[in-house]
Amino acid sequence: MNRSDQNSGMKEKFVTVRDWVMDHNKIVMPLVLIVCVLITIVVAVNANQKEALEKEAEQAAMAVSVRDSAPSPGAEAPEYQLEENAYPELNNLIRSYYDAQAEGDIEKISSLNTYLNEIETIRVQELSKYIDSYPVLNIYTKPGMTENTYVAYVYSEVKFSDVDKPLPGMQTYYIGQDENGEYFINDGTYDDTIWNYIKEVTLQDDVVDLNNKVVVEYNELLAEDEELNEFIAYLKEKINEDVGEILAQAEQPEAVDVPEEGTDSAAEEGEAGEALAAVVMTVRATDVVNIRSSDSEEADRLDKAQIGQEFTLLEERGNGWSKVKYNDREAFIKSDYLEPVPVQEEQQEEQNEVQTVSEETDTSSDETSMGTVTVIESVRVRKSASTEAEVLGTAYEGDELELLMKLADGWSRVKYNGQTGYVKSEYVE
Repeated sequence: MNRSDQNSGMKEKFVTVRDWVMDHNKIVMPLVLIVCVLITIVVAVNANQKEALEKEAEQAAMAVSVRDSAPSPGAEAPEYQLEENAYPELNNLIRSYYDAQAEGDIEKISSLNTYLNEIETIRVQELSKYIDSYPVLNIYTKPGMTENTYVAYVYSEVKFSDVDKPLPGMQTYYIGQDENGEYFINDGTYDDTIWNYIKEVTLQDDVVDLNNKVVVEYNELLAEDEELNEFIAYLKEKINEDVGEILAQAEQPEAVDVPEEGTDSAAEEGEAGEALAAVVMTVRATDVVNIRSSDSEEADRLDKAQIGQEFTLLEERGNGWSKVKYNDREAFIKSDYLEPVPVQEEQQEEQNEVQTVSEETDTSSDETSMGTVTVIESVRVRKSASTEAEVLGTAYEGDELELLMKLADGWSRVKYNGQTGYVKSEYVE
């Protein structure tokens, strides 16, 4: 069969199919329309699936990026380069804070650092009497755990009144940003994750080098200037004495008028008795509950009360909150999670506490001093060897403490303001 015959045959088949379609167009055309619609749907579905897959892949990549950039609890802190005076907002914050310390402006200090407790407040006020100014402030920073937070190392030179040479020093702060975009110093209450992060960053080589440089500068200056050395030793002792006296005076009970004999004052005595009972009432937590800075669930969380932990009740408010004494400051706990401690239990606990203190005193008196240790970074002195124990005070960089014993669990037992206390061994040498 030649090519012309093949073309002729195909033409006849095409004509036959065309005629059949024309004869059955009522059936064929709807089928063609349906096929076209199906093709359109398939194309659209494939396009949407492709777009969804691309979006999902992009989200996954972003999640990996965020996960890799944010340190997880227990993970090593990333090694960022230490920056010097890189953020004008932070410099302004620190300058305002240190100027307020030099002036003893507690209202200003509290607005920038909301965790200043009673003892620190008194110390700042007393120390400001001897400070002329902070002529030099350099702020070294590394990123914090979240956006707009920083670990800040503040190098300062303090000029004391009637002393010629300024004294260098360095202090660590964790700086955050509030809902209004204003930076503030978070210098008091950290959760364990932030605290561990700060410690890991502080142990990085560039921060260690900076700290060593400041310590050497501080020690060399005191070694060269005997007058300055004597002044600093006097100042530390004087401030500790003044703070102790102020606290002791604050704890003394106010004088109570005693009614004359034969005076009928049962009602007055009843009212006074109720007032005294309200002041000295002890309450304890019935569950794990937040301790907050004010009577609101939106207020800053200071800590968590544990089951059975006791507090002195200062006021029970009608809005469901109780004001209690916590770490020498006022704090608030939901009243539903507190119960009064029966008087008999309080008396027994007081007797046990007296016995314990007596035993501790006897033990400490038998201990032989192992010499003194120097505080290399400001550290809280606690009543027992635990980060949850009551805070006796703060030992500052350069302070010397009498060492009673170095414990195997990372704590050191020391003498602090006439009391036996405990500090983390890593903060003294």
